[in-house]
Amino acid sequence: MSVKPPPAEWAPHKAVWIGFPSHPELWVDDLEPARAEVAAFARAVHADGHGEKVLLVVADNEAGLAARRHAGDIAEIVVEPFGDIWLRDTGPIITGDRSARLFEFNGWGGKYDLPDDDTIGERLARKRHIPAEACGWVLEGGALDGDGTGLAVTTRQCLLNMNRNPGMSQADIELRLREDLGLSDLIWLGDGLLNDHTDGHVDNLARFVAPGVLAIPEAFDNDPNWLVYQNAARDAGHAEVEIVRLPSPGRVMRDDEIVPASYMNFYIGNAVVVVPLYGAPNDEAAVAAIQALFPTRKAVGLRADAILTGGGSFHCISQQIPA
Repeated sequence: MSVKPPPAEWAPHKAVWIGFPSHPELWVDDLEPARAEVAAFARAVHADGHGEKVLLVVADNEAGLAARRHAGDIAEIVVEPFGDIWLRDTGPIITGDRSARLFEFNGWGGKYDLPDDDTIGERLARKRHIPAEACGWVLEGGALDGDGTGLAVTTRQCLLNMNRNPGMSQADIELRLREDLGLSDLIWLGDGLLNDHTDGHVDNLARFVAPGVLAIPEAFDNDPNWLVYQNAARDAGHAEVEIVRLPSPGRVMRDDEIVPASYMNFYIGNAVVVVPLYGAPNDEAAVAAIQALFPTRKAVGLRADAILTGGGSFHCISQQIPA
């Protein structure tokens, strides 16, 4: 039986899982600031009841109390052990037939092997009574972005990396994506952002904003990823898609190191599009540009500095449940 591809992120959501920072030893001094940023994201997505149901996922009861303290009553608190908050990668991917696909998770190629990350997807699906199927190969949700028609974009740096599925060729992966997620066409980009420990997740680089319309950053202010963006636009230009360019934050430094800050890690909710901000000169321009792409939603810019210390942003910590 053929699988219907996952609905586009702009399709209606029944709810969204959002990971809440739960382990002090992972976040250290950034724990409380990250919790405040995640709670602000949750409130924006909830949109005073006009958005979608928010499921804040916490690893233990202590974190659950903290989540309630930060978020108030706008979210349902879901207690399920996990390693860290990156549910885009560890959570289930819901297909167009409203069933969950569960992929193996190996800590982004063995970099961060944390307890319970490899089972959180199955447990979240079971708790919501979503039928689930194990797919038997390594894939993270942030490595793909689709437009709901069967077309998706990814990077060779991630999906063809020897630290994920060393025995699988590009053709093998394309076949499995067709069988497991109903993806009929795949746009292959090259590398992802500099210093991205996910090995080039595409949700930091290129995002569909409408059927057949792909957004890619335009380099700004000595951006270390200027060639990455240029090559991505070139490669996507070979596909039958419209390309729109969005501002980049430029060179963003934390503790004297270039970090993979990206406005592309936005989350498309029912009522809002939440854009991560970094105190960069293009923050306001990025929100305005994304607002123009989503006229029926409100583009909301929120700081994500503390979340970024863990390696990602709003899209990375969320996984939607289609309506």
